[in-house]
Amino acid sequence: MHKDTSSSAPATPTARLRRRRGSNEVPPDDGKTNGTHLLVGDKNKYKSMLVRTYSTVWMIGGFIFIIYMGHLYIWAMVVIIQIFMAKELFSLLRKTHEDSHLPGFRQLNWHFFFTAMLFVYGRILSQRLVNTVTSDKFLYQIVGRLNKYHMVTCYFLYIAGFMWFILTLKKKMYKYQFGQYAWTHMILIVVFTQSSFTVANIFEGIFWFLLPASLIVINDIAAYVFGFFFGKTPLIKLSPKKTWEGFIGASVTTIISAFVLANVLGQSQWLTCPRKDLSTGWLHCDPGPLFKPEYFAVPGWFPDWFPWKEIQVLPVQWHALWLGLFASIIAPFGGFFASGFKRAFKIKDFGDSIPGHGGMTDRMDCQMVMAVFAYIYHQSFVTPQSVSVEMILDQILMNLSFEEQRALFTKLAQIIQESQFGGS
Repeated sequence: MHKDTSSSAPATPTARLRRRRGSNEVPPDDGKTNGTHLLVGDKNKYKSMLVRTYSTVWMIGGFIFIIYMGHLYIWAMVVIIQIFMAKELFSLLRKTHEDSHLPGFRQLNWHFFFTAMLFVYGRILSQRLVNTVTSDKFLYQIVGRLNKYHMVTCYFLYIAGFMWFILTLKKKMYKYQFGQYAWTHMILIVVFTQSSFTVANIFEGIFWFLLPASLIVINDIAAYVFGFFFGKTPLIKLSPKKTWEGFIGASVTTIISAFVLANVLGQSQWLTCPRKDLSTGWLHCDPGPLFKPEYFAVPGWFPDWFPWKEIQVLPVQWHALWLGLFASIIAPFGGFFASGFKRAFKIKDFGDSIPGHGGMTDRMDCQMVMAVFAYIYHQSFVTPQSVSVEMILDQILMNLSFEEQRALFTKLAQIIQESQFGGS
């Protein structure tokens, strides 16, 4: 009886993990146990640190410029990041051989992506767009009609994609196609859930976007630096280069930075004022009690050489401490989740768009967790729960059309006149 020797041949790691062209798959290093490959013992760590530092400086510089340009440019940056993340995640389960037999299947992924983008941002920014074109009657009417039919437009775009998917089903490809369909929808949920909260934070005031995002960057840099010089104790097997020294050092640094940075950012109206429309002009507003300084006398036991007799603190700094605590303790678990995800698919990084950092998704793992928390915290503990004149005016401007606002004004004037006449 003939024995098939090919099936009994030992499978090597190379045979098991065939690299695809352009793939970032890496065979696992069987000679290293999880948690032993630390930066403190890495011979190439200085070269890696130089590349990573160079990329970080460029990213921070570009980020500062976009913040200076304003809300619309920050939103555009979020959209670009989303596109990069979707591209990396779409490619993760893609198989070249199967795709070659399914012309147009990749375009279907992007059809669903841009439909989701139109739906999410249309819901968030529609009334701000109305507020922007109120002075132009023609544009106002066009935008009003677009807003009216926004939901039904998005629905039929999705239905078109659904029908497109059904019509492209091919025999012997069903499992792959349905797997891609489910994977696409999971990506849309992950990407657009966090991005919707991010954009909401931006228009509540750049402060509520910039501070949480900066704390994640500070935590990441501090963890890398402390782990680079002092890391000896492995933190978690999912991410072998993470150490307890880096985690603790980064936590302390992030919480202190949150308190200080909130004071610096809270001084600028450009960062603290909410944006009610989609214009790019300078903002002026009452900063509110959170951004008005309180003064505390320096205790008498401080040394005489201490230069200040009183300390200025913004009330928002106490909120910043909670954001800093979350950014240092909870948000890193987004990175651990991403590390486990990459191990499951046997890849080193999600992409290679950022030298020294990997792909865009590698940089956004913790940011996604932080953005959702920042929005929920702001709505739960910062936004006033009681009704005020400013809140009612904001709701009127955001949710009523110009004609409805005029009708409300006329009705209020009538009520006030009747009450004055009745009182006299």
